[in-house]
Amino acid sequence: MNLPKLRIGNLIAKVPIVQGGMGVGISLSSLAGNVALNGGIGVISGVEIGFNEPDYYKNKKEANIRALKKHIRKAREICHDGIVGVNLMVALNNFEEMVKEAVKEKIDIIFSGAGLPLKLPKLTKGTDTKISPIVSSGRTAALICKSWDKRYNIIPDAIVVEGPKAGGHLGFSKEDLDNPSMELDKLLKDVLTAIKPFEEKYNQKIPVIAGGGVFNGKDIAHLLKSGASGVQLGSRFAATYECDASDEFKRAYVNSSSEDIKIIKSPVGMIGRAISNDYLNSVNQGLEKPFRCITNCLKPCNPKEAPYCIAEALINAQKGNLTHGFAFAGVNAYKIDKIVSVKDLMDELVTNTKKHLISL
Repeated sequence: MNLPKLRIGNLIAKVPIVQGGMGVGISLSSLAGNVALNGGIGVISGVEIGFNEPDYYKNKKEANIRALKKHIRKAREICHDGIVGVNLMVALNNFEEMVKEAVKEKIDIIFSGAGLPLKLPKLTKGTDTKISPIVSSGRTAALICKSWDKRYNIIPDAIVVEGPKAGGHLGFSKEDLDNPSMELDKLLKDVLTAIKPFEEKYNQKIPVIAGGGVFNGKDIAHLLKSGASGVQLGSRFAATYECDASDEFKRAYVNSSSEDIKIIKSPVGMIGRAISNDYLNSVNQGLEKPFRCITNCLKPCNPKEAPYCIAEALINAQKGNLTHGFAFAGVNAYKIDKIVSVKDLMDELVTNTKKHLISL
């Protein structure tokens, strides 16, 4: 049997897999381009994407815009007519500018979370770029649909529902993480129910992509059977040869155990999931002073109160300096035991999903 294709308007992904956007510098043009080349939707993270530009610390805004354009073009060179998206968080201080530049580059789709992307349709109006909010509940999905319907007479081209088992910053409270009602398949059902009136009003299907702790074909098959049009995976793609991070970053995944995957408190005021290491232990002990803000990257971050600069820590980790940084990771990252190619990973996921779809 063939896997169902993921259809988002006129975009058709042969494989219903979206590679999650991972910042800082984990999913850039190499990873996104190769996922798109192999039939999925490759996603470039726009978070501090210009950190490798020579003028990053002097002209951060220009460096980020320049790098965004560069990586979109590089990804296109890799995947030709594959589907390439960008993940642009609402919390970015330069969110609107980054959206406009991505649209100018004719990006296929923009995924946006870490806040409510209520103005996103205004920034993409009259273009072919698709827009997909990232939500953590049916209530948020309905709120965005209602706002876009009222203000712009449109609904989302797709919606990503991200559960509490994801890596990175989480849209949940610590108390919610072990709440059975917050399981991904329940959140998926919640979102599907919440958006139904808007689908009926516009006579248009809103494909829902489920992510957060999705690890193997069994997980994918279960979510597809539960009503998802596609799935989103991050951690599995972080441990690929084509991932844009350093080998040291990737080995942090391979060498981790289940006890190493911890919930941390981020300087931006949210909880996150990461691989514990000596650096994070030092943070917990209050030993990472003095603090400097290198980029003023996220709106919620208050440098006067932050114990460390998360941008600097993530840039360090991306470059392999885990003595002064750390790796975000999903709840199942410890199950990864080797680094593989994107092609081999996609082939494995497709084969195992087909097998489990038959048996379910």
